[in-house]
Amino acid sequence: MEPVRSNRFVSGLVLGLAVVGILLPATSPGQGGIRVKEGEKICFLGDSITAAGAGKATGYCRLVIDGLKTQGIKATMIPAGISGHKSNQMLARLKRDVLDKKPDWMTLSCGVNDVWHGKRGVLLPEYKKNISAIVDRAQAAGIKVMILTSTMIHEDQSKPLNQNLLPYNAFLRGLAKKKKCLLADLNGRMQGELKKKTSGPVGKRLTTDGVHMNPFGDIMMASGVLAAFGLTDAQLAKARAGWK
Repeated sequence: MEPVRSNRFVSGLVLGLAVVGILLPATSPGQGGIRVKEGEKICFLGDSITAAGAGKATGYCRLVIDGLKTQGIKATMIPAGISGHKSNQMLARLKRDVLDKKPDWMTLSCGVNDVWHGKRGVLLPEYKKNISAIVDRAQAAGIKVMILTSTMIHEDQSKPLNQNLLPYNAFLRGLAKKKKCLLADLNGRMQGELKKKTSGPVGKRLTTDGVHMNPFGDIMMASGVLAAFGLTDAQLAKARAGWK
């Protein structure tokens, strides 16, 4: 009778492990920890950085879509970047450019112009209201949100504009945690990349003009977004090999 009890024990153990997710069937490419699934639509909401990111072949939005393909995930890009736009303008066009398109995901890149435009920009209290409303309305529509911290305004963190940007990005990090959004800390990633990248003209190592991304900057942004979506270092390496 001992073998019977052993078999029953093993069967029960296997079943229990499967229930808690330790033993699972082999996954297909693109599954596992990656949050984006086959056939999903990603809307990229932002300003001129995002407009260029969707409009040029090396843009970060296109690289995100290409990077997902290397993991067997075919996703659709919905471009929603408009040059010069700030948080108030993105909120005003949210329904038309995002909600009505019914994406599965929305990435939100907003803050550079709110600070960079100075007197024509958006002060922090109003920015907080606008961004909170964008996230709330998207989530209420069933859209999953990824918040991107704002990239640098010129490639020198000590400059006043980048110091002014600090509380905006601090708010975005806190909001992502509060609203359970994915977070791609692109500002932190950009600062880290600039410390490593010593080649190229000063002030234009990741950008064309201190703000808008060159191909290296687009790779930096796409890598951050894909990492936030759940790609591992090995998977990111495969994506970067495809981009080259």
